[in-house]
Amino acid sequence: MTQHASLSPERWARFSRERQLMMIANEMNRATALMDADDGRSRGLAYERVLRLTDLTVAVNPQRTLRRELLRWRDLVAALYLEVVPNMQGHRAVLRCLLQLSPDTAAQIPYVLDERASPT
Repeated sequence: MTQHASLSPERWARFSRERQLMMIANEMNRATALMDADDGRSRGLAYERVLRLTDLTVAVNPQRTLRRELLRWRDLVAALYLEVVPNMQGHRAVLRCLLQLSPDTAAQIPYVLDERASPT
């Protein structure tokens, strides 16, 4: 059984939208760590967890516009999942899109994608 397989929609719905998005982003971040590794299986499992959490978020979220955007975003993750060769540039772009779905998660972009300005 994969991680999150037993997570119920009722339990997932108790998390705030921002927390749900950050938990999805956390799984994407795990996949980031597997981009250089020659372990497509582990990367694939990370993407499967991302897809599972995204499906849960879509299922429990009453906001139609967010559901629509998440379903579009899910298609991008599915395309990454199907790629044989890791696509770090595409992966980072997809992660950025996810984080931009909420002001709270967008504030994390410089830290998650390591885009902090270097000190002068």
